[in-house]
Amino acid sequence: MEGPNIHSVEAVVDNGSFGTRTIRFETGLLAQQANGAALAYLDGETTVFSATTASKSPKEHFDFFPLTVDVEERSYAAGKIPGSFFRREGRPGTDAILAARLIDRPLRPLFTKGMRNEVQIVETVLSIHPDDAYDVLAINAASLSTSLTDLPFAGPVGGTRVSLVDGQWIAFPRWSEMARATFSMDIAGRIVGDDVAITMVEAQAPEQTEANVAAGGIAPTEEVITQGLEAAKGVIRTLCEAQLSLINECGKPTADYPFFPNYTDAQFEAVGNVLGDRFNTILGIVDKVERDTALNDLTDQIVSELTVPADAQFNLEEDGPGLAAAVNDHFKEVMRRHVLTENVRMDGRRPTDIRSISAQAGVLPRVHGSAIFQRGETQILGVTTLNMLKMEQPLDNLSPITHKRYIHHYNFPPYCTGETGRVGSPKRREIGHGHLAEMALESQLPSREEFPYAIRQVSETMGSNGSSSMGSVCASTMSLLNAGVPLKAPVAGIAMGLISAQIDGETKYVTLTDILGAEDALGDMDFKVAGTRDYVTALQLDTKLDGIPAEVLSAALSQARDARLAILDLMNQAIDGPDEMAPTAPRILTVKIPVDKIGEVIGPKGKMINQIQEDTGAEITIEDDGTVFIGAADGASAEAARDTVNSIANPQLPEVGERYVGTVVKTTTFGAFISLTPGRDGLLHISQIRRLVGGKRVENVEDVLNVGDKVEVEIGEIDDRGKISLEAVVPEGEANAEAESSDQGDNGAHGEAEESAPRQNRARSRSRRRSESSAPSAPSADDSDADSSSSRGSRGSRGSRRRRRTVHTDED
Repeated sequence: MEGPNIHSVEAVVDNGSFGTRTIRFETGLLAQQANGAALAYLDGETTVFSATTASKSPKEHFDFFPLTVDVEERSYAAGKIPGSFFRREGRPGTDAILAARLIDRPLRPLFTKGMRNEVQIVETVLSIHPDDAYDVLAINAASLSTSLTDLPFAGPVGGTRVSLVDGQWIAFPRWSEMARATFSMDIAGRIVGDDVAITMVEAQAPEQTEANVAAGGIAPTEEVITQGLEAAKGVIRTLCEAQLSLINECGKPTADYPFFPNYTDAQFEAVGNVLGDRFNTILGIVDKVERDTALNDLTDQIVSELTVPADAQFNLEEDGPGLAAAVNDHFKEVMRRHVLTENVRMDGRRPTDIRSISAQAGVLPRVHGSAIFQRGETQILGVTTLNMLKMEQPLDNLSPITHKRYIHHYNFPPYCTGETGRVGSPKRREIGHGHLAEMALESQLPSREEFPYAIRQVSETMGSNGSSSMGSVCASTMSLLNAGVPLKAPVAGIAMGLISAQIDGETKYVTLTDILGAEDALGDMDFKVAGTRDYVTALQLDTKLDGIPAEVLSAALSQARDARLAILDLMNQAIDGPDEMAPTAPRILTVKIPVDKIGEVIGPKGKMINQIQEDTGAEITIEDDGTVFIGAADGASAEAARDTVNSIANPQLPEVGERYVGTVVKTTTFGAFISLTPGRDGLLHISQIRRLVGGKRVENVEDVLNVGDKVEVEIGEIDDRGKISLEAVVPEGEANAEAESSDQGDNGAHGEAEESAPRQNRARSRSRRRSESSAPSAPSADDSDADSSSSRGSRGSRGSRRRRRTVHTDED
């Protein structure tokens, strides 16, 4: 854009042999009434606009920071008109929600604690190149627009995606490059001193990972991922420095916003004075409900001690919430100190210990696959459903991905934590957790060709006390195997935590394996890691710190691998491979047909394919490359439909002497056309129709046969062009009667015999001429060659060797 008030700066990222990507930041022209506004461009093609605003007054009654991030995907950005009835964008789609979460997570920890003014960041995708993704670009746009405001924000933040393509980590990869990637990571961070601290990571091994590794590519092991984190740090520094130059030039000074601490210094000190060692008993309680009850009772007791006496320093109504918050923070300090100094956690485990695990597959009747995975008090019920590929989820978004075969839905009902609450459409958190579990498993799913099913996986959180998303990965693996899905390798997940503190002038970090819900809430990090025995398939990092050193994350990855291998061993005891498919699951077969035969299988206005589906009870889906997917409730129906499709598109020509029970599809003055198989007709001449009525003369074919009638026929002759002449098949008794009738006609009806003889001689003469000239023996049902164009080659050699094989078809 151009204008006198525009200020801009560029950041160039060098990807070596993959070229460079240029990110340009602008501010000053758009949304001048917003507190902060910025544009971010990727190579001058993809444009994301971000505006940050804050409410005038704080929400004093809130006990959290009310930050909202919204992403608006505009169809015009891709040159499209929305497909809705009103031709207008509706509520945010899944991609927009996931992008909003991707932006929220690295920015939220950088606002000053205690802020209660509502802050809203609105991102709008204004234009997009079809080979670009906008989500990580939006992180930078949001960081800049927020840093330009007068809000107390410790930015800027740089965000990038790095993908491992052909053994090289590249930043801001294109979709076409990600289609070849072995691993991709979305990483955000900020400059802290001379280093770059990581504030957010989300990563995935895409579906082609296993094939890339099998072909000799680099597997995304913990060591390789650490290299990717280091590669991203240089890109993040470049992005942050570019933003800083604009912030120093155009940023507003920080305003005096009110802050609302959860408690006063006096309240915190008073609680500390009466606590003593009363937390020690609570720290030894393993059960979550029992521990929470004990902590609540202790909190009530301490608040009463400080407010009820007549000479009490505090008032219950005014100071009660602050005192309760002070008790909670004292508990947090004691818990963290216990871990850092004693290496003992609140449930008695050591930092690397995993809670008790139970796993069971095949727990529900009639469903296609099911499993229960329980780790401590976190319990997940996984349920798998299989269906035809036409049940894939269509995607209407700004990415080139138009459909999704594997769908993972995660549910977190209020009862899983013993609470009441709203039940209905999924919240952003549920969408995000389902997406993470989906990413963890995607690379290990069989290909469409190997397993032509749409797969829906549902994770029902039946109990939650930490790491329910990683429990969903484990339950889903077992449920998929129980459904008969041939996974390339089982996948397990584990959540890692972090406790840090300044001790003797240095920051000490202790990484926790398999964190509890309380350790997530009171700790510094929630680092989810999923993978197979050989490599990592998904990562997600959330932190409350300003950033985490890369070497700390590297150590956490190694610790997570040990836990993952132990969990996989336990899961393997429950189910060690794919089970047979459930009898209630559909059976899907695949047929490959020539592309030019697709029209014949479908038929005019879908007549042929609809008839096949009606006759067999199967469902048929045909793709543009000629792949036909046939699904049915049982194998017999699917086989019948496949045979019918093959008979049309990949026909095996009948042989002389074969018998069929065919259907009359057309009558003429010289005979009737009989459908033997779909797309394969033959002519039953009027002279053969006489045999059906004992040899009597037939004036009109319709007196004997009508369209839709069934008649048994035998292949009499197949000429060089594939035209089929049929002979009527009559029972032996009727054949003898026909012969007697013919003898009586010779003795008692000389006129008819004399008239008949020349006609028979002429027929034999025409037959000889046809044989000599290789002319067609009979016209097709529509008097053209189109219906038999799939039949080619001479059948003369087979005419002398008559084999008898009866094939029954049930065509109407």
